[in-house]
Amino acid sequence: MLSGQLYDAADPVLYAERMAAAEFLERYNQTPAKDRDGRSAMLRGFLGKTGDNITIEPSFKFDYGYNIEVGENFFANYNCVFLDVMPIKIGSNVLMGPAVQIYTATHPLDPETRRTWLENAKPITIGDDVWIGGGAIICPGVTIGSGVTIGAGSVVTRDIPDRVFAAGNPCRVITSV
Repeated sequence: MLSGQLYDAADPVLYAERMAAAEFLERYNQTPAKDRDGRSAMLRGFLGKTGDNITIEPSFKFDYGYNIEVGENFFANYNCVFLDVMPIKIGSNVLMGPAVQIYTATHPLDPETRRTWLENAKPITIGDDVWIGGGAIICPGVTIGSGVTIGAGSVVTRDIPDRVFAAGNPCRVITSV
């Protein structure tokens, strides 16, 4: 799975890891809003790597958790989904609006191969000082540079360079900042 090759998501080990993540998320998403420190501590204990001062509002969903890395001063608003089949690396001082979706998982384009239910994935990297507007979708294999703003509702299908505002479907650079 982590090599980027086709893999079987129904593999018993992978299934057990996803179930452990689902159980964690049930507890996390039901932790009272007033217990921000407790929620942050839960994330630091379960995600692959985190900085200090991280806030992810419920409801939050991911596949495994251990493939997610976030830097210092990270905030994700309500209803974000991170499909972390491959690493998702997020820098420091990153803000995400509600319902941002980050997908490392992908499927074969060839219908005969896809019929086998095998999957693959590509990693995603997001730089420092990035703001991703609500409802944006970050597709497999994308790198978003530092100092970037992604407009709400954008579908990011290719790399975005540093210090730009990018938006649309597909997302494209609108202006430098």
